[in-house]
Amino acid sequence: MGEKVTRAECAARGVLFVHSSPRAMCPHVEWAVGRATGVPVNFEWLEQPVLRGTLRAEFAWEGRVGDGARIASALRGWEQLRYEVSEDPTPGSDGARWMHTPELGVFFAQTDTAGNTVIPEDRVRYAMEIAANDAVELHRELRLALGQAWDDELEPFRHANDFAPVVWMHRVG
Repeated sequence: MGEKVTRAECAARGVLFVHSSPRAMCPHVEWAVGRATGVPVNFEWLEQPVLRGTLRAEFAWEGRVGDGARIASALRGWEQLRYEVSEDPTPGSDGARWMHTPELGVFFAQTDTAGNTVIPEDRVRYAMEIAANDAVELHRELRLALGQAWDDELEPFRHANDFAPVVWMHRVG
């Protein structure tokens, strides 16, 4: 699959939430994630009650810094999937979060140690410049910067996952 990684390189961890996937795509999702992380994976797929005919899975991963981006990139462009990928911050790197919906595409945000979305200074300045003296426009720009539309669309799917088991993957060299 991928290159062997030593335990010292296993500095990152995160979670992949596949909120909805057509049944026929599930093995392909597993293959893509396994290829991205360098370790074969098998998810426990459960029915997604919010969208009939789709399945959902949660996968907690442990691996190299950047594996969250590799997972999100491997699933990018799969228009029928709804998913979220998180990568926790490490002493040498920021945390990150990717969200994808068929209607909105991919959203990326840096996250802090508490999991909050971090809006870069330049993005806030842009929002203030675009909004000028229009509070409604400023509100719209800040909601966009926070990924609010993605959160709104994924929220019903998240609640369906409240009692799903989490499977941890450990990479050892």
